[in-house]
Amino acid sequence: MTEQVERYKVELENVSKRHNIYDRPIDRLKEVVLRNRKSFHREYWALSDMSVKFENCTTAVLGPNGAGKSTLLQLVAGVMRPTYGTVTVRGRVTAILELGAGFQPDYSGRENVLMNGMMLGISKEEMLERMDSIAEFAEVGEFFDQPLKTYSSGMGVRLAFATAISVDPEVLLVDEALAVGDERFINKCNQKVRELQEAGTTIIVVTHNMRIVDRFCQRAVLVNEGRLIAEGTVDEVRPIYESVMAQTDYKQKAFVAPAATAVF
Repeated sequence: MTEQVERYKVELENVSKRHNIYDRPIDRLKEVVLRNRKSFHREYWALSDMSVKFENCTTAVLGPNGAGKSTLLQLVAGVMRPTYGTVTVRGRVTAILELGAGFQPDYSGRENVLMNGMMLGISKEEMLERMDSIAEFAEVGEFFDQPLKTYSSGMGVRLAFATAISVDPEVLLVDEALAVGDERFINKCNQKVRELQEAGTTIIVVTHNMRIVDRFCQRAVLVNEGRLIAEGTVDEVRPIYESVMAQTDYKQKAFVAPAATAVF
C-alpha cells in the first residue's frame, strides 16, 4: 500500500469542475438578490468525471484548446476547487501557470519571491537565504527590487521559474511551454529540469509542442472536451492525440467554410 501511495503524488478521482457562464454582469447580481431562486447563468463543465493518477515522472497533458488542460492544472495547484470529486496532492507543489500568476504587480520581485515562499510553508529566514541564488538564476538584475509591473514578459516568466524551482518542489506544474529567454537561458532551465527529474520530482506540463514532450516526458495524458481520452507512455498516446487534433482541425475548418463559400 505504501509503495502504491509513493508511486503517485497526484491523484484525481471522479473530478468534475463546473463554471457558471453569465451573458451580462447584472445577471450575476440578480442571482444574489434573488438568493438563487432563479437561475440567470449557463453551466459549462470544464472537466467531467475525470479520474487519473500521475506517476513520479514527467507527464505531458495534451489536448486541443479548451479541452480542460489548464483547469486540471489549476485544480492540482489548489487555485480552484472541484465541483465534485477529490484531488489529492502529496508533497510541496509549485506552479508556473501563467505570467504573473500568484505575483503582486505593485510589489518588487524580491517581495514577491519572499511571499510566494512563505505561502508554501517555507520560513522567511530560509527564503532570505535563497534570495541571492533566485535573483542570479532569474537574471533580472536591478529590476529584482523594482515593482513587477515594470518587468517585461520574459523577465516575469524567468522570475516565476526561478522561484518555483528554488523551493525544492515535489510536484512542479507548468502550463504551456513558456519562452523564458535566449537559448543560453533556456539551456540553463532545461538542465534544472533534468536535475529535478533525477531527484524524483513529479512534473506535469501542459504543452502543444511535441518536441518538448519527446525530450522531457515519459508519460502523457490526453484530455478533450473535459474528459480523459487516453493515458500511457508518450508513444502510446501520440497516435490518439494526433487523431483528435486532426478531427479538431477539420471541425474548425468546417465551421468557417460556409462563410468562405458565401463570399465567393
